[in-house]
Amino acid sequence: MRGLTNKRVLITGGASGIGAATAARFLEEGSRVCILDRDAKACAAIRQQLPAISEAIIADVTDLMQVEAALADAVRVMDGVDVLINNAGISIRHKFLDITPEEWDKVIAVNLTGVFYVAQTAARHMMENYTVERGSGVILQTASTNGIMGYPYYADYNATKAGVIELTKTMALELAPKVRVCAVAPGYVLTPMQRAEYSDAMLDEVNRKIPLRRHAQPEEIAALFAFLASDDAAYATGHVYTLDGGEIAGGLASR
Repeated sequence: MRGLTNKRVLITGGASGIGAATAARFLEEGSRVCILDRDAKACAAIRQQLPAISEAIIADVTDLMQVEAALADAVRVMDGVDVLINNAGISIRHKFLDITPEEWDKVIAVNLTGVFYVAQTAARHMMENYTVERGSGVILQTASTNGIMGYPYYADYNATKAGVIELTKTMALELAPKVRVCAVAPGYVLTPMQRAEYSDAMLDEVNRKIPLRRHAQPEEIAALFAFLASDDAAYATGHVYTLDGGEIAGGLASR
């Protein structure tokens, strides 16, 4: 991709799954990468797995003070942040009637409030440090097909991802032209989080409903993040880019 060499990239939820694959892809593109994750053990593991990363910062996106400190660390280590991959998220598979207030608050805190905290903190840095020479800052947020379509057993998760989509569109309008903002909406991706919630039989059942007959690999989502952050996507802002193997083209629920 054009323009990613020496770009300074911060990835939340970067110690596993899509985040870790995205970190690896940006390193391949010649970018400098810091990851932010609340899992200290996973951060230690990713340092071993990807020794070229600039730093693995332990922080909880639901805590604004920790977010601000983490961004300051990333700026110190990389001398700035050009690209944010706002990816940290959780899900809890429950029937709507069984969701507890505590579970609702937990999912909202990570998937929506945390996305807002990180996005606002990074956007302030990008707006204040914009130069014509470096070009626009870029904020890319992980949404989901769950934020576009209705899915059972994930009412709280679905609500947050719909919120991320609208947050993304509004940010793009307000931050242009100094910062580009887009969202990526993956369909089913074979991540540790997905593995924890789905049995092999459940995975097979889903695969039969997807036109391409399989889950995405995290590296495929990472490739879209790399493109959207690059100079090849310099005119892309304010939109959601779905990567789902055709899942919602005709409505997965209707198949």
